[in-house]
Amino acid sequence: MDETVQISEVEIHTSLQGGEAGQIIYFNDRAKKMGSHWVPFDPNRGGDKIITWLSDQIDGAANGCTLAETQAAVSRAMTTWNNVKGATIPLVEWPDYGMDWGYVQSLMDFGGFPGWYADITQAGWLPREFFTAWFGEEESEYILGVTFTLIWIDSETGLPTDMDNNRKQDVAFREVYYNNFFTWAIDLEGWSQKIDVESIVLHENGHGLSLGHFGKLTRTPNGKLHWSPEAVMNAGYVYPQRELSGTDTAAFYSIWASWPNN
Repeated sequence: MDETVQISEVEIHTSLQGGEAGQIIYFNDRAKKMGSHWVPFDPNRGGDKIITWLSDQIDGAANGCTLAETQAAVSRAMTTWNNVKGATIPLVEWPDYGMDWGYVQSLMDFGGFPGWYADITQAGWLPREFFTAWFGEEESEYILGVTFTLIWIDSETGLPTDMDNNRKQDVAFREVYYNNFFTWAIDLEGWSQKIDVESIVLHENGHGLSLGHFGKLTRTPNGKLHWSPEAVMNAGYVYPQRELSGTDTAAFYSIWASWPNN
């Protein structure tokens, strides 16, 4: 079968915006799983059970952090997902070979490369203009990170493939981008105007592993925030979360516990 790819899902992580008096609902999501997933032993991805990832070093430094600091935080986040007990994938890091990886950014003439190598690519920290080009001027002021899912398309039928008959679109690869409009930092504690690198990488690569947004966050008139539940995979970022909640790991386990036999 001859396949090509197209963008299927775009998952956005935002900073919280202001609101009016009364109960403010910042987000309310219940989809723990995305509508697309990896196919074990997919011949189009080398026929293996592993999920590979790499991190672009050319765009690999977050605003306010060194390249080394940023990449160490990326590695810690990926290790956190790889170490979830009872659901080993495994995740395997591949070298970036000095390339400016980024299929999606190449579509918009922001550098990158019109191809891909790993299953999940940390395509890097790009200027706000990249996010404006995709989502609009106002939206780009709040977007911290975004994960693009590209799926296989049967070139004969023009339809998404479902090789393993799980009623989900087959993922070809995913790319993660971070917004350098913000000032980023390492190992933040508590609320800050800066954004914690590891927390956002952890969230976005939850999408890389097919987890969707879930949880509800409201603010009551007395100013208190209420989560239901509080999790890394909440749609909005309030303060650093570098450890997975029970809800996060349960969602991960529901997707990966049977891998590669699902």
